[in-house]
Amino acid sequence: MSSVWEQLQERLPAVPAESWEKLARWAELMREWNERVNLVSRKDIDQLEIHHLAPCLAVTTDLKLMNGARVIDVGTGGGLPGIPMAICYPQARFTLVDSVGKKIRVVEDIAARLDLKNVEVRNCRVETMKSKFDFVTGRAVTDLAAFINWIRPLLNRGSKHSLANGLLYWRGGDVQAEAAGLRSRLTRTISLEERLADPYFESKYILHFRTEELYREVTEKPV
Repeated sequence: MSSVWEQLQERLPAVPAESWEKLARWAELMREWNERVNLVSRKDIDQLEIHHLAPCLAVTTDLKLMNGARVIDVGTGGGLPGIPMAICYPQARFTLVDSVGKKIRVVEDIAARLDLKNVEVRNCRVETMKSKFDFVTGRAVTDLAAFINWIRPLLNRGSKHSLANGLLYWRGGDVQAEAAGLRSRLTRTISLEERLADPYFESKYILHFRTEELYREVTEKPV
């Protein structure tokens, strides 16, 4: 593999060794599709592996999933973080949801061409989903309060994985101030700058909220 892949492997030792070949193929397919559908900014596509893939893979350091874990990626867009996570966690089942049909068709094609048997793709609004999941993921879909309101009914309580069931949200900016406006308390804040040893990711994080904390939004009265 090229130096960019060697760099990723060095920084992300928790990614299973057998996943890297499929991740490289994923990058090829993303570039192929990006010529036709704007999945990633065209001025940023040359940095696909570092700017887009690496932050998705950073979760592998903290998140270990048991067999049969269920994850839903809401507002998946071009399949981030859902497809890379599905590659790294073949023992888990992933549902990728987006309301934009042309992007969902791309994600379906990529999942099929990668032979990802653990991926289901849905073109719908998340409010219509009735199934329950161990984790919800999202990558800068909207503000935290709105996103939590959408996804709260989808979550099962529990703590059989390395992280308690809940929300994993990729977010930049002053996340502590944004979270302070919620009754939910952040369980963990993962700094992507520290995890990836790259100043490009300054003020970019993965936020983890336990399911129990998300239910505080409706079970507690405002102070």
